[in-house]
Amino acid sequence: MDRNVVEFVTVAAEFCAFLEQIEQRSRKDFVSVALKILPLLYIKASMLEHLECDEDAYLESLVTEDDYNVIRISVAGLLGEQDDYLDVFVEDMKYSDRPVLKTISEDLADIYQDLRNFVGIFKMGLEDTMRSSLVAVQQNFEMYWGQTLVNTMRALHDVKYNQYSEQDEPAEGEDSEE
Repeated sequence: MDRNVVEFVTVAAEFCAFLEQIEQRSRKDFVSVALKILPLLYIKASMLEHLECDEDAYLESLVTEDDYNVIRISVAGLLGEQDDYLDVFVEDMKYSDRPVLKTISEDLADIYQDLRNFVGIFKMGLEDTMRSSLVAVQQNFEMYWGQTLVNTMRALHDVKYNQYSEQDEPAEGEDSEE
């Protein structure tokens, strides 16, 4: 197996484990780690050699709707009011003069679903299925979740550096040194 594939599988598995263990993290820690693992995931996915599959292989979906919802709801619960963001890089924007409301939680759950399916199939160790799964995840990266990942990073950057909850910022007229 190519080194880039091994590294991508490793980072994809780490990303999935990170989301599956969200209950152990604070919002601040979650955002900080996400802003480190997402760029790494993007880099590793973009370094994969372009592959084409000779056949349309059926790839089993290992992530259930319940699995997806657990991730989505967990991230939404952790981020609270900071889960929503406005996105201008979506297809619907062509027909609107307003940005589209998106959520970090749904974006991360979408990426998780594709990567968890990929990692699960890879773990089975069947060479033909592994190759088909790699082709599928690579195509999905190019067409969908690569852009979603970048948009989500922008939103997470805003959560970390630009948005302040009322608890983080002193009330007007208050001295922050108290």
